Amino acid sequence: MIEIVFLDVDGCLTDGKINYGNDGELFKSFNVKDGYAIQSWLKLGKKVAIITGRSSQIVEKRAEDLKITHVYQGVHDKLEVAKEILSFEGLSFENAAAIGDDYNDYKLLNAVAWSFKPKNAIKDLEVKTKLKHKGGNGAVREMIEILIKNENLFDEWSKLWL
Repeated sequence: MIEIVFLDVDGCLTDGKINYGNDGELFKSFNVKDGYAIQSWLKLGKKVAIITGRSSQIVEKRAEDLKITHVYQGVHDKLEVAKEILSFEGLSFENAAAIGDDYNDYKLLNAVAWSFKPKNAIKDLEVKTKLKHKGGNGAVREMIEILIKNENLFDEWSKLWL
């Protein structure tokens, strides 16, 4: 049973674009449908961890809004961080799913029980499931809905909001 999902940010939770304003502000856009699915996953008693190579206060704010407690930024080796999180949570890679879109996600995606990539991820990245949605455009929502259906949690999940 999948108990935790590992999320990449740029290219998965966002469309991968990094925008700078004249004063150097960094802008990222997050999809509300992804957030809805993440909140639902958490309400089912499941876990979520963000592991990303970049660092941004915007990511901290989004994680805080969604009540994601495991947030690791500026990470070079995502697999090692995932091992630490799993140990802390008393879980194994058999209980984990992950979404990634580029080479820095490769080791983690190969370690988890169920790996996903958005439609616009690099072609060389081999995963169990290639999603129909692009990163930042509902890919994380699609991943979580697949997991919920596979784990026979759809009735419980739908009752959260109806």
